[in-house]
Amino acid sequence: MFHRSRRFIGGLVAALAAVLLGGCNDGSEAQPIRHVFVIMLQSKSFTKTFAADSKAPYLSKTLPGEGALLRQYYGTAHISTGNYIALFSGQAVTLDTSWGCGIYSDMVLSGMADLGQAIGTGCVYPASIKTLPDQLTAAKLSWKGYMEDMGNDPTRARATCGYPTLNARDRTQSSRPPSAALPAGDAYAVRHNPFVFFHSIIDSPACDANVVNLNQLESDLKSVQTTANFTWITPGMCHGGHDTPCRNGEPGGLASADAFLQKWVPLIKASPAFQRDGLLIITFDQGAPNDPVLSADGKTLTYVFPGESCCDQPPGPNVIHPITQVFAKALTGYPYDVETIIQRPGGGRVGAVMLSPFIKPGTVSDTPYNHYALLRTLEDLFELGGHLGYAGQQGLKPIGNDVLNNR
Repeated sequence: MFHRSRRFIGGLVAALAAVLLGGCNDGSEAQPIRHVFVIMLQSKSFTKTFAADSKAPYLSKTLPGEGALLRQYYGTAHISTGNYIALFSGQAVTLDTSWGCGIYSDMVLSGMADLGQAIGTGCVYPASIKTLPDQLTAAKLSWKGYMEDMGNDPTRARATCGYPTLNARDRTQSSRPPSAALPAGDAYAVRHNPFVFFHSIIDSPACDANVVNLNQLESDLKSVQTTANFTWITPGMCHGGHDTPCRNGEPGGLASADAFLQKWVPLIKASPAFQRDGLLIITFDQGAPNDPVLSADGKTLTYVFPGESCCDQPPGPNVIHPITQVFAKALTGYPYDVETIIQRPGGGRVGAVMLSPFIKPGTVSDTPYNHYALLRTLEDLFELGGHLGYAGQQGLKPIGNDVLNNR
């Protein structure tokens, strides 16, 4: 009788454990991903980043061996700002976001198009345009953004939810070098902070609480409880690869981006949240333009962005390509005017690397994806119940088992 009771109790305990741990162990149900980290680097094309002689060997060689390399991953816009907005809301560019929002202008909304596309001009979307953080909040999931250098110069941006005065000039368009008054310099760029282009975020106390300087990340990674379900990381313009060289004397470009990753990726991978159910995505906002051409009279330097895209990316209702803008030399700091031509809506092939306990090391995917597809993927992973903007495009594929192949 004693032996039968012991067997019965043992079986009951085993059954209870199976329920608590998620059911059967036959692999028939995918383990959920509940902590996602995104590191967004800046303005580099796949052919340079992942070349045999890449100046980012940690990103191009070491990390793909530990996870997955997505060789056909594309940005969705030129210049940077439109890519961050696309990934957060599924919104296509306006003419203002196409040029990086040098004036941090409120959007004047004149209507809505298919798939929730806002029709209008300006940069900061009204509260009616929802974002991934809004979806996460509604699902009772947490989110947090970490911005390197934000608040270094408080005359340009605060250390939390840092953005310019509405409808005023954005003074973070270029980096500031170190000085006696600013020992660390300031490479923060508002245009690389997706949170501050939406009234649904900046008008909420959550923005000051959740959009903070990068120096808080290391402490937050120490426990699952202090690690958000969705963590966004933007390096400054030096460590994101934008500036070459950096104003502080670092080499900039891919070399400085690689050094940034060598510091932060091991910290993320060692965190309890990542090890339990994490996914880290490293990609670029957009690709680089063609090599610039100086006019015969030496007065104008022209950059052409080809605008490569994938996934039948829609152009959006606000801009007809090609579009051209000339930036006067008084604003650029160059000895000539800079003409920029964006030929098509896409942001170019940039590639992506993904790391997770749920990815087999050395995975390579040639399935085309873009920022809209990544937004759709995050919405599906977190079971948010819908897709924002062009993330809801018919036929758009979320990142699937070609990458998340170890669940």
